[in-house]
Amino acid sequence: MKSFSVPFGKEKVTFSLPEEDVAGVLVSHAHEYTAKASEEELVAEALAHPIGSPRLNELAKGKKTCTIISSDHTRPVPSHVIMPQLLAELRKGSPDIDITILIATGMHRPTTHDELVAKYGAEIADHEHFVIHNSRKDEDMVSIGTLPSGGECRVNRYAVETDLLVAEGFIEPHFFAGMSGGRKSVLPGIASKVTVLANHCSEFINSPHARTGILEGNPIHRDMLYAAKAAKLAFICNVVIDADKKVIAAFAGDREQAHYAGCEFEMKLAGVKPVPADIVVTTNGGYPLDQNIYQSVKGMTAAEATCKDGGVIIDVSACTDGHGGEDFYQTLKNATNLQQAMDEILSRKRSETVFDQWESQILLRMLLKYTIIMVTKAPQQMIEDMHIKYAKNIDEAFVMARDVLKAKGINHPNVTIIPDGVSVIVK
Repeated sequence: MKSFSVPFGKEKVTFSLPEEDVAGVLVSHAHEYTAKASEEELVAEALAHPIGSPRLNELAKGKKTCTIISSDHTRPVPSHVIMPQLLAELRKGSPDIDITILIATGMHRPTTHDELVAKYGAEIADHEHFVIHNSRKDEDMVSIGTLPSGGECRVNRYAVETDLLVAEGFIEPHFFAGMSGGRKSVLPGIASKVTVLANHCSEFINSPHARTGILEGNPIHRDMLYAAKAAKLAFICNVVIDADKKVIAAFAGDREQAHYAGCEFEMKLAGVKPVPADIVVTTNGGYPLDQNIYQSVKGMTAAEATCKDGGVIIDVSACTDGHGGEDFYQTLKNATNLQQAMDEILSRKRSETVFDQWESQILLRMLLKYTIIMVTKAPQQMIEDMHIKYAKNIDEAFVMARDVLKAKGINHPNVTIIPDGVSVIVK
């Protein structure tokens, strides 16, 4: 027997399989990479030697205001490591600079104060000026141009009405933007709903270039680059993390040059070859990325890239926050015919995109091809409403998967394990 332990919220789920049943295990090399220094030292080194840019303290000189875009509670960005150094750099260059930390919620729910404390520590959470972005609050948005896609580019006024715009974040594979980090802090991070909807249209999501690890030719990435440039994002600090959410590399400087350097590093570590199997077990990397079903779709797409046609995807995601998107949930719940639901989404023009449509589209794409079973803490009814099968534990999930395949004449299914589905690029 071969034993496995995969992340599930803040816990682990363990199981064993006969060795002959295991087709392969897909793991990012980031999880075995040994960092050359401590987390704080890596970030300090990146800030001391920025790529394609003067140091942040130089950029801050003469500036009266600065907005730092920072990822929200759904992202495992080690802000407690990065933010203190960003603040110190800015105040070194301009001691009296007025700093606002703008939380890039994108289309997610607002971040709570307790989540800010957990992310930054009480000292920063209680004493710095925070603004929580709300993409639906039109009065907070400012138009800064037109996206290549044709949509209006509107972003939070705190990003526009400042002398210096900075962003922190992390770089990981992303299931339709190619890679996270960099320009993504602006779009969708602090963009208006109008802008996000235009960028996340069904045409772009359906593009073969809008896939994990692909930047070249990716229409979603192209829009995001425009938004970051139009917003005058002057400096970024992005990190790469391992399975324990620890910094293993840091990249700071120009919004594009530093980001591409980080992407190149991450792609070398994250790239894995598919090992086709009848059953693929995946996760969303545990907390905080597996807080809801919406986010967990990302880990499912890693399984999609290596699951045999008609196979079964077992997704192990805690989802203690429920579905994560009311429109996403309702679209699936109201879908009496999955193909018709997909056809309706694909028929919508760029200007007709509705909330959470992109997530519904990607989940429908998988549901039309695979059986998906979730091992989760989300309510069973919610899971089943979304045309996903519910399993109370991993052992039950395997029994269900084997029954599905047996009905198709597959009596001895093999299994591929992806312990952290959001950390790999399966290609």
